[in-house]
Amino acid sequence: QVQLVESGGGLVQSGGSLRLSCVASGRTFSSYAMGWFRQAPGKEREFVAAISWNGAGTRYAESVKGRFTNSRDNAKNTVYLQMNLLKPEDTAVYYCAAANTPYSGSSPSQYESWGQGTQVTVSS
Repeated sequence: QVQLVESGGGLVQSGGSLRLSCVASGRTFSSYAMGWFRQAPGKEREFVAAISWNGAGTRYAESVKGRFTNSRDNAKNTVYLQMNLLKPEDTAVYYCAAANTPYSGSSPSQYESWGQGTQVTVSS
């Protein structure tokens, strides 16, 4: 089992930036992919980004491509989500998740452990 703790959320103006961090403990961090999902009020949880076990492979939702960057530091057991050019529609609770495979995926069913979430609010 993997334990995940996110941080870095907050309130930012449209066009601004935030960096989310997620620290993992438990299973060997370099053995599994990591993902980011988000959930806005009244909406389903949606995929944002994912990164493979070694950081070589990444994938993004179309809505965040070119604005968000997913990275990881296996020496620090940490994954990051750099969010630039934020828009009000990016407002949501953001969750990091640990996959049950070394390679990234966009389906929640591929992830077995979830963090508690961190709120990101973008004002217009």
